[in-house]
Amino acid sequence: MNLITTLQEKRKERQIKYERSVLKDLSINVLKERVQKYFGSFRLTSSLLMNSGIQEACYDVALESYLLGANLSKFGVYGESVTEVKRRCTSEEKHLIDTLYNFFLYWSTEEDGVLSESLYYLCEQYVEVWWMEGFEKGKKRQKLRLH
Repeated sequence: MNLITTLQEKRKERQIKYERSVLKDLSINVLKERVQKYFGSFRLTSSLLMNSGIQEACYDVALESYLLGANLSKFGVYGESVTEVKRRCTSEEKHLIDTLYNFFLYWSTEEDGVLSESLYYLCEQYVEVWWMEGFEKGKKRQKLRLH
């Protein structure tokens, strides 16, 4: 008896396979260094980074942003500029920024509210850098036909 698979299942399998192959290029040391670079020197977050849950949240957002950039890199190969491609995922990118920002605000004290605007910009830069790195790696993989 033959097993019947749907198109959705096949797409999901192919997407998971692609994401695994893209994530092979990434090391945990790079994730740790970047978290320290962006949030280690900021007064509000430096004390919070001692909590492993906060570090893991930063890693999760970085990976999601990286994968988002890698998945949309095919449009860059087809000739769209980076800004045009970024317009395709503004809501997803905003969601990632807001998730990280709200996570930091949840664990911070109320007296740190003055610094929250600069924290938002830090989160925005963090997501942007990971998105661009994923985008560039994805473009390379598309050009080398490793997709």
